[in-house]
Amino acid sequence: MSENYRALTRKYRPHTFEDIVSQEHVSNTIQNAIKQNRLSHAYMFCGPRGVGKTTMARVLARTINEIDSSVDGESLNTTLNIVEMDAASNNKVDDVHHLRESVRIPPQNGRYKVFIVDEVHMLSKAAFNALLKTLEEPPEHAIFIFATTEPHKVLPTILSRVQRFDFKRIAVEEIVHRLRNISLDEDISIDEESLHVIAKKADGALRDALGLMDQAIAFCGDTITHDELLQALNVVGAERLFEFMDCVKQKDADAGLSLIDTLLQEGYDIQEFLIGLAEHIRNLYIAHHSEQLYLVEASAETKKRYKASAPDFTRDDLMRMLHIISEAQIKLKDASQPRIQFEITLLKLIHMERTEQLEQLLKGLDELKKNSGSFVNGLASPAKDKKELESSPEAVNDQAEAADTVSPEKEETSTPQPEEQKVSQMADEEVPREAAVESESAPEEEVIIEEPQDDEFDLGRPALETDLSRRIKLLDKKEAEEHKPKAKPGPVQSEETPHKKVTIEDVQEVWDVYLESIKGEFPMLLHLQMERAKVEKVKGAQLYIACDNEFAKNMLDEQSKELSRKLKECLGCFLRFEITVSKSSEQKKKTQNPYERFKELQQKDPLIRDIVELFGAELEY
Repeated sequence: MSENYRALTRKYRPHTFEDIVSQEHVSNTIQNAIKQNRLSHAYMFCGPRGVGKTTMARVLARTINEIDSSVDGESLNTTLNIVEMDAASNNKVDDVHHLRESVRIPPQNGRYKVFIVDEVHMLSKAAFNALLKTLEEPPEHAIFIFATTEPHKVLPTILSRVQRFDFKRIAVEEIVHRLRNISLDEDISIDEESLHVIAKKADGALRDALGLMDQAIAFCGDTITHDELLQALNVVGAERLFEFMDCVKQKDADAGLSLIDTLLQEGYDIQEFLIGLAEHIRNLYIAHHSEQLYLVEASAETKKRYKASAPDFTRDDLMRMLHIISEAQIKLKDASQPRIQFEITLLKLIHMERTEQLEQLLKGLDELKKNSGSFVNGLASPAKDKKELESSPEAVNDQAEAADTVSPEKEETSTPQPEEQKVSQMADEEVPREAAVESESAPEEEVIIEEPQDDEFDLGRPALETDLSRRIKLLDKKEAEEHKPKAKPGPVQSEETPHKKVTIEDVQEVWDVYLESIKGEFPMLLHLQMERAKVEKVKGAQLYIACDNEFAKNMLDEQSKELSRKLKECLGCFLRFEITVSKSSEQKKKTQNPYERFKELQQKDPLIRDIVELFGAELEY
């Protein structure tokens, strides 16, 4: 190494376009513009730190003025043809006025006078406005080159007057290639893994990478080892990350806590470890597909380890781990005890249930659901119950007895017993006859026989109702009817059809008796409304009743069916109620205004009508 030490960032600053790393889209454009003599009067170089913006400006100024390579880039500012200005410390209007005065002076030796303004976004708004006119119409010998990391802070009026070039971040592989060449020139021994650690730590900035390389040389000397480099840069190595993921794989919480304690004792930052762990899990996720390993920024040996360790976790598990780590990075910023929060996060990763276990659990639940569903359906299925009953000895005996009881052949060969006759008669009766019997009896004494409904979830009802039990029920009903006083025989008719033609006089004759009969069985308010109601007419099987308000109508509509049945007891036939609302003449008069009543008086009294016609009388109210 040289006795006069000089930082690598200054020593290896590019002097030509070919030396600039990873910015070919800018250097090629500028070289073509120089060849075609199409140089613009103003350029804007934008991009992150350490990617070569100021270096590109110096190389452009050196090239167009044909300055010898023996002149260092930092010495270009001493020449009269190249003026460098730091806008961070010269951001006032007076500084721009001084720059404008310098623009008028032509170059002393050379063709162009180049003005390089670094960190141009730091200029004040007034300084930008003072520069507008000069920037739009500069002298032919003046070229402005602006460099900034925050182009969004530059006024749009400035951006519209320049050619803008966006510099990109430098890839890890390109930084590694540049560092390898520098280590050979400097006679430094360094392994490939360490070069990748420096390149990744630089985060796309070659200047930062050269600074880290300088720091590693100062710490390790001419021979840089991987462990010493991690200690010097305080970087969590891939070995520690693989070790931790082994703890997660084996669900070894004790080993994980010990590793955390070791990392904290060695002075590693919690956020730095989480950043490294998130990138490590991301690389494992990518390593599931070998064709995408180019996305992993690591050495070839480390890529092989990622590929070997990736099958230990599914992609779903890795995605859940990334989600847990991202949440922890946000919570750690406000945590009062960062270490506790850090340990909780890593314990979550260790104790997290794996996707395979969850899938097995869900599969077991599905199988249990299917088995339980078939079990319930089997219990509730009538066909299955019927088959089981038919196959049992008791069911066979019951069916045999029922067959002997209702068999037509035995009825022909033997004398039927009285009970057997009743059963056969009830079996031969049709449904309309049963309906007629029900209509003849009082409503409160009706016996309703409901057919059994098939409910596959009703496990409490009898499994099967045989024909014999149904006929026995009909027989009991028939015997109960025989003990009642028999009604006069007559034609069978429906409940809502009157026996004869009913007139309004027939209804009015029994109306008082009807009102008295509902007095005790219905609410008193309903009885009062019925007393106030008026029977208007009878049309067919409908009885029209008029009320004086909507409240009474609604009340009678709700109880119309019960009132009709009660009227049937008094009248002897069923009439369906039709409730309407009508206003009496007195109510109409109350609702009329004085002018309408006066007009009505004129129509009734001719004397008043003559007075109005003769004298033109009008009503005032």
